Amino acid sequence: MNLFDQISEDIKKAMLAKDKVALDALRGIKKEFLEAKTAKGGDGELHDDRALQILQKMVKQRKEAAEMFRAANRPELADDEMAQCAVIERYLPAMMSEEELKSVLQDIIAKVGATGPQDMGKVMGVATKQLAGKAEGKTINMVVRELLNKA
Repeated sequence: MNLFDQISEDIKKAMLAKDKVALDALRGIKKEFLEAKTAKGGDGELHDDRALQILQKMVKQRKEAAEMFRAANRPELADDEMAQCAVIERYLPAMMSEEELKSVLQDIIAKVGATGPQDMGKVMGVATKQLAGKAEGKTINMVVRELLNKA
């Protein structure tokens, strides 16, 4: 079962359970998936790799919205966003630990021949493609910067 079908099934389960937060989050996911399926230039299919990209984008948006709500002194809205974020994250693969990430990034740094901070772009280009869905871009950037400054 692909992610689109899984989301559709989970919407039905959330309706039966009367879980409003999950239902809102799942309907938002399905909306994004349908838009991606029918987007201009698409083949009418939504492949799981594209679906994962959409989910990651949605998680990032929810976290940013929660930060803005907290800054505006609206904790109840921030809590709603984080609850929806938790529902969306259930469909993402587990993130790498920092030790695993450092190990993979050290291999990438060695492979591209990076010697210092001036090679950040080369490393990030390869790392973001290779680690898509396994680590957040912000975390990758932070660890790469740390490793290249030691080099």
